Amino acid sequence: MSLHIRRATLADVDALSAIAIATYTETWGDSYPPQDLHTFLQDHYGTAPQRVELSDPRSAVWLLLEGETVVGYLAAGANTLPHADARDGDVELKRLYILSSHQNGGHGARLMDAFMAWLDQPQRRTLWVGVWEENFGAQRFYARYGCSKAGEYDFIVGDSRDREFILRRP
Repeated sequence: MSLHIRRATLADVDALSAIAIATYTETWGDSYPPQDLHTFLQDHYGTAPQRVELSDPRSAVWLLLEGETVVGYLAAGANTLPHADARDGDVELKRLYILSSHQNGGHGARLMDAFMAWLDQPQRRTLWVGVWEENFGAQRFYARYGCSKAGEYDFIVGDSRDREFILRRP
């Protein structure tokens, strides 16, 4: 079955929360103590924060679907990354995750292309992305879209602090 992409709506809040928790856990679940991970996931990817995100007119989410099953997504919104050059109207690519069973098929690029078309309408806007310092594949991926390192910050999950690079496409 071929995969298709569509914009998420408020009706997708439960599916978005489920894929956000599943993909984050699959990717980073063994990086944090279980209780810290659980609290982080509920605070950031539970249905309540997803509902807020989907309701924000500055945000947009694209779902990658196999039939009616969500297997990946890209979420963007107002920039919250800590950088002195950040301005109102800048956009942050907050999350781009695909279940491992559906990776390496060009679907990340398809999600990114849909996002980039939205980002540059009606005018080109500055893009910000936070990426773990050791996620070299993601850094190469975003570089293909014109993003380069502009700073660093600490990404906090419970008592854990991960060094993140701040990437920017002016």
